[in-house]
Amino acid sequence: MQRPSLTRFAWLSIAAAIITIGLKGGAYLLTGSVGLLSDAIESTINLAAAIVALGMLTIAARPPDESHMYGHGKAEYFSSTVEGVLIVVAAGGIIYTAIERLFNPQPLEQLGIGLVVSLAATLVNFTVARILLTAGNKYRSITLEADSHHLMTDVWTSVAVLGGVAAVALTGWLWLDSLVAIAVAINILWTAYHLIRRSVEGLMDAALPDEDLKAIDAALEIYRARGIQFHALLTRQGASRRFISTHVLVPGAMTVHDAHHIAEDIEADLRKAVLDAVVITHLEPVDDENSLHDIPIDRK
Repeated sequence: MQRPSLTRFAWLSIAAAIITIGLKGGAYLLTGSVGLLSDAIESTINLAAAIVALGMLTIAARPPDESHMYGHGKAEYFSSTVEGVLIVVAAGGIIYTAIERLFNPQPLEQLGIGLVVSLAATLVNFTVARILLTAGNKYRSITLEADSHHLMTDVWTSVAVLGGVAAVALTGWLWLDSLVAIAVAINILWTAYHLIRRSVEGLMDAALPDEDLKAIDAALEIYRARGIQFHALLTRQGASRRFISTHVLVPGAMTVHDAHHIAEDIEADLRKAVLDAVVITHLEPVDDENSLHDIPIDRK
């Protein structure tokens, strides 16, 4: 099933990034808080990531062609990888600025207005993050999921920064602002690690997650009860698409016609168990010793 274009969600993310950059940048200019500056820098990274996501989602939406017979869905992994790298760059900038300010603290100004402006930006990010996460889960888009998690990290970052700025206002300890900024940077580095790791796993054709494997096993168990055996089960994730292949071992006396119908039923049931999966089966006689040669390639 061809999923609809998801570029509209990337445009939404771009719009949110532009709005939050303006709001958070204004909050930094009003207060001089390095914590708020770190928040604004991360929103700049959000914008760059959203632009990359737009390009990759546009490519991923292309139908299969002679050069890419399995489609272009893996382009989404490049987007999430780039986003992870950009987050690392942003974290480095935040840590550098925070350390410099830690040794050269400066008083914060107009904290009330700055906090209100930053809170408005946080609400924008939270709303858009929820929309992207819902769409990412619905359409199995790692790009939208990555963008959503990045925005939610931005939300929690903003909450931490707001808390740090409020603590400075209450205590007068200017160094708290820099420490919060450093903690924010460490937090987003952790997010970057998970994004990059998941993207690399996708590019390396990682197997389907455990819940999908359990659903596959449950679907095949019905046929095992009827004397049908299986081996050489292979699965992989290709962005929004899932791929399953297995060898189906039927009694040697069974006609090709009957065996083919069983294989068609198995493929249909697997597509129900793992929605929209691409399923490929290979028929073999269970009583032929040559059929056992494929057992070593059994993988999930």
